[in-house]
Amino acid sequence: MAMLVLGLLLFLGVHSTRIVADGWRARMLGRVGEKGWKGLYSVVSLVGFVLIVWGYARARHDPVVLWNPIRGMNHLAALLMVISFVLLAAAYVPRNAFKAKLHHPMVLAVKVWAFAHLLANNTLADVVLFGAFLAWAIADFASSRRRDRAQAVTYAPGTTRGTVIAAVIGLVAWAVFVFGAHRWLIGVSPLGV
Repeated sequence: MAMLVLGLLLFLGVHSTRIVADGWRARMLGRVGEKGWKGLYSVVSLVGFVLIVWGYARARHDPVVLWNPIRGMNHLAALLMVISFVLLAAAYVPRNAFKAKLHHPMVLAVKVWAFAHLLANNTLADVVLFGAFLAWAIADFASSRRRDRAQAVTYAPGTTRGTVIAAVIGLVAWAVFVFGAHRWLIGVSPLGV
């Protein structure tokens, strides 16, 4: 469990600099330059991610079960993941209504992903992993929206074409993941089949 927690501290810590230390981040960018900052950010993120995967995998071998999930939670989680995948796609597809309205669809995708997985999973490692990501996403979304207001950021209006493309990409990615990739990558079928 310590490895999982260390990975979360590194990964979410570096992803939280704009939330808790935006001034320090700006000074570091000035000192090491954009490429230097991105390089350092990437290395710390990668080390944190590897530790998260490794620590979570180890914790799954000797799970501490906290409760028995309510029947059907995996199906509810799979439904919520449709929303998460569409939001994730919306972060990258230009001029879609999701991004125009919500402004930070990637962070919202993480929030929905974490919440869905908390509903469907029941171990201490699950609560630590998905709870940490949910707390981070809530804080990051609030921080991002405050920055947008302070800087008077405006988002391009969405188009029907961009919105449809984001929705289709999200739905296809969800189907690929739920009907094969999740079992292949994680070792568990989300629908229990």
